[in-house]
Amino acid sequence: MSTTRQDLLQAFDALLQPARFKDYGPNGLQVEGKPEVRRIISGVTASLALIEAAVAAQADAVFVHHGLFWRGQDGRVTGWMKQRLALLLAHDINLYAYHLPLDAHPELGNNAQLGLQLGLTASGRFGEQDLGFMGTRTSGDGFTDAAALAAHVQQVLGRAVIHAGPAQRAIHNIAWCTGGAQGYFEAAIAAGADAFITGEISEPQAHYAREMGVAFIACGHHASERYGAPAVAGRVAAQLGLAHEFIDIDNPA
Repeated sequence: MSTTRQDLLQAFDALLQPARFKDYGPNGLQVEGKPEVRRIISGVTASLALIEAAVAAQADAVFVHHGLFWRGQDGRVTGWMKQRLALLLAHDINLYAYHLPLDAHPELGNNAQLGLQLGLTASGRFGEQDLGFMGTRTSGDGFTDAAALAAHVQQVLGRAVIHAGPAQRAIHNIAWCTGGAQGYFEAAIAAGADAFITGEISEPQAHYAREMGVAFIACGHHASERYGAPAVAGRVAAQLGLAHEFIDIDNPA
């Protein structure tokens, strides 16, 4: 089966409601390709490696969290930008990208899906645009201490984490927000978190964690955002009868 480029856009927009968000770049169709779509490739970032994989898979569309265009970037089409755009245009591939709307979706978004992977159930939201999730362990049990939570995150995601702050404090209320959400740490503390999980850590957060007695766990920007894109693209592909494949281009960041 197939659908049109515009109908696919409308399906993504209906699910993710991008108009609700003040974002750092354009959400939706970023690069126009062929008018008919049969096969979607999803991934985290519209890197050259992902576009090359989409070409090899004979995809008509690519769906990502991190697109090509961001507020304040240099608008010249040179270097890496020229390479990526040239490959998309040469193969007439549509590029759809959704940033904050993909983080925020209550069931299929990055935060919801990370919580599912880690066995966490959200009970509330916090932070700017309500992007942060707050909840507890789905089993109903807390973690004996922050070190146990850090070890659990590391085991589930399959990569080393950075753990700042107390190691021995028992953990019940857990806040999380994927990607580069280290700036949400103070809001998580104010919301009553015992621990905060995100992708990245900056220098100030280690001090806040020690001084406030709240654990900060950085599990990698890419590692925390591997789950929303395939969940959304898979749902829309099934809805429209399209083929879909998630391709994970590894990233140590």
